[in-house]
Amino acid sequence: MDTIYALSTAQGKAGVAVIRVSGPLAFDACRALAGDVPPPRIASLRDLRDGTGTRLDQALVLIFSENHSFTGESTVEFQTHGSTAVVAALLDALSGIDGLRAAEPGEFTRRALENGQLDLAQVEGLADLIDAETESQRRQALRVLSGDLGRRAETWRQSLIRAAALIEATIDFADEDVPVDVAPEVTALVEGVITDLTREIAGVGTAERIRSGFEVAIVGAPNVGKSTLLNALAGRDAAITSEYAGTTRDVIEVRMDLAGLPVTLLDTAGLRDTDDAVESIGIERARSRAALADLRVFLVEDGTSPEIPPEIDDIVLRAKGDRLTDPSDAISGKTGLGLSDLIARITRVLSARASNAGIATRNRHKQAMERGLAALEAALSLLPQGEDTAELAAEELRTAIRALDSLVGRIDIENVLDEIFASFCLGK
Repeated sequence: MDTIYALSTAQGKAGVAVIRVSGPLAFDACRALAGDVPPPRIASLRDLRDGTGTRLDQALVLIFSENHSFTGESTVEFQTHGSTAVVAALLDALSGIDGLRAAEPGEFTRRALENGQLDLAQVEGLADLIDAETESQRRQALRVLSGDLGRRAETWRQSLIRAAALIEATIDFADEDVPVDVAPEVTALVEGVITDLTREIAGVGTAERIRSGFEVAIVGAPNVGKSTLLNALAGRDAAITSEYAGTTRDVIEVRMDLAGLPVTLLDTAGLRDTDDAVESIGIERARSRAALADLRVFLVEDGTSPEIPPEIDDIVLRAKGDRLTDPSDAISGKTGLGLSDLIARITRVLSARASNAGIATRNRHKQAMERGLAALEAALSLLPQGEDTAELAAEELRTAIRALDSLVGRIDIENVLDEIFASFCLGK
């Protein structure tokens, strides 16, 4: 196993930079640079010198023994001054030590997975935590990183192993009198896992939205004030506003944080019939994005109706409220009329949806649980048929166990590892 090193903090000038070394020669590297190996888990001040004895920096050195580090390997962290010159000099000194090489993206985390320090779901949670921009994303990622999904999967696994063992016992002793009918216990175990899986599968879509962001489309006819409203919500000129119809030709996106929820506002082209080929493409894109959005805000002229039928929770507001004598259900991006109420309504709707999020956060999790659920439903249908289908029922339970094992990376994960770790920085 190679010993790897990398800068674990962000590139560029900073107060402190952390350079991490992990592998069998990590302590040798520490000795070469710092002169000795400090006691484990005690921050120790050391002068760092290269192979020629030139002083590179004064740094805090932290030692983590094998099986007591993030990667599970012997690990050293050098906490240096964060200038680019110091970092470059230290990385150059490490490159000159035999047996050391620069880490690849995500290699520290990959080693943590391979050494049993993290399961695959926790690795995904760590990736999400690094990318988290809002409070809800942070909380969700932290739940996954802390192992909530893995513990839930282990509970399901133990229930199914128990159910399979009971069925196997009836097969092994088919020619003898089995004193207890195992069917009720097996059925209860399988039904319990089915209930849990059904609930978790239903919550994956919302959890994915928390990861990637909810989309809110502003929809309406040309010149109804959509771009002005977007700019008012964003607090900047994100979209061009004009008195001429058809100014917005493409979907304009603005990212926001609403009460800890990641939200992308979409300013769409005005919906109307037109002979302009380019504008027609924009209108078609507007209709498509509006249909896929989590929530739509319709702006309508006083006395008119939305061009697209609103769905449940969609918001319909009268446009250009600053020109109306009755401001009820009206909004004006120009004056700010109704702006705070709109933000509160959007937040309320999306917060209610976010409350239904489960602990599974990715489509990969959903697919694994769906495979397990299908196998369990098949097993449940076979149980009433007794000994004739016991072997088939046991095989369906084993299929379900394998599907749930893939959730945490026990099996069938090689095809997703490269994609996951490619998103990590070098120091992770």
